[in-house]
Amino acid sequence: MRILLGVSGGIAAYKVAIVLRQLREQGHRVRVIPTDAALEFVGRATWEALSGEVVTTTVFEGTEQVDHVRLGREADLMVVAPATADLLSRAATGRADDLLTTTLLTVTCPVLLAPAMHTEMWAHPATRANVATLRERGVHVLDPAVGRLTGADSGAGRMPEPEEIVAAALALRKRAAGEGATGSDVPSGTGSLHGRTVAVSAGGTREALDPVRFLGNRSSGRQGVELARVAAQRGATVHLAAANVDSALLPDGVTVHPVESTAELQATMTALAADADVLVMAAAVADFRPAQSAGTKTKKRADGSVAPIELVQNPDILAGLVAARRPAQVIVGFAAETGDEHGSVLEHGRAKARRKGADLLAVNAVGQDAGFGDVPNAVHLLDSAGEQVGAASGTKHEVAEGIWDAVGTLLSERSTTGRGHAAAPRTGTVGS
Repeated sequence: MRILLGVSGGIAAYKVAIVLRQLREQGHRVRVIPTDAALEFVGRATWEALSGEVVTTTVFEGTEQVDHVRLGREADLMVVAPATADLLSRAATGRADDLLTTTLLTVTCPVLLAPAMHTEMWAHPATRANVATLRERGVHVLDPAVGRLTGADSGAGRMPEPEEIVAAALALRKRAAGEGATGSDVPSGTGSLHGRTVAVSAGGTREALDPVRFLGNRSSGRQGVELARVAAQRGATVHLAAANVDSALLPDGVTVHPVESTAELQATMTALAADADVLVMAAAVADFRPAQSAGTKTKKRADGSVAPIELVQNPDILAGLVAARRPAQVIVGFAAETGDEHGSVLEHGRAKARRKGADLLAVNAVGQDAGFGDVPNAVHLLDSAGEQVGAASGTKHEVAEGIWDAVGTLLSERSTTGRGHAAAPRTGTVGS
């Protein structure tokens, strides 16, 4: 396959060398088209050595072959990584002021853009409008990852990892060629969840003690956000009940319902359940709340002590959704566990799976350096009988892919057999 690899001027350009190498190792012919700014980060010699092809940046090079037209006509796939805010702007407005943007105007093959920029640039209305324009024209624009940016900054805007870009690009070409890419192979648009409505909860609920203080937990919402993101990429209509999630983490292409307390989350998920084919309860829900919330800030007593806080139990949202579910509706729960003297993480998870009755329960070990936040994750997937039917591990995105693969299997089985709720398949592994 002939692939054009555009590279624009961002610090993430150094990681695109890995994209190039991986594409070449899979037997594809790759022509790199950098911008002049990109060559400030990675030199021409590097691109030529890794690709085995000449590297040019302007329409005045390769004029004997009319490269700015020929390259676009011959390509089977075009990828641009990193796609900076400037590149997105020029592509959206049809600029043709260098070889890369001119080629973007001549290609008829699938095009995938992998954005990378600072969070403020990605969130700017101009960038959002440019991305929307490109997507409306059929260009596939990946959402950037969340993580470390240039310098000490961190947030949404990090270029997706090379492996993710390669997988999405090749799947895009496969789907365009009618070769049946489905599931996690599909980067966006129509996919394995096309026509489905999905409701996902993410984050951690907070229970007010007074106007200043609350009872909460350490959940960042990243895993739930990735579940929503992947569902949207696979073609679903997605609603995300976001419990105290940093707005910079929220994905494109989903309807966000901000919530704070367990009561608010319960009301939102119950309402969304009426139309949802799949419910995913990934939020960390507070088991208890204060019996009373003070209207003013609680003060210390004269001796420095504070009054005891009486707690009452919160409703079990997952159990309630399971009890009220509609025929063929798939429900996925999460259980963040730690082992103790009474049992291991998996043993506690099995007991919870049997109590909750969800179609799938994703059980993960959590702690100071595991599960919560921007760290790798690993889950055991249990059916309603507590039997392990799969596993998923890796980045939050990879775990989300694995979970949706398992959900897709359940949806497919039910649409084929017409059966209602039953235990998930007892064999197989999802994720890696």
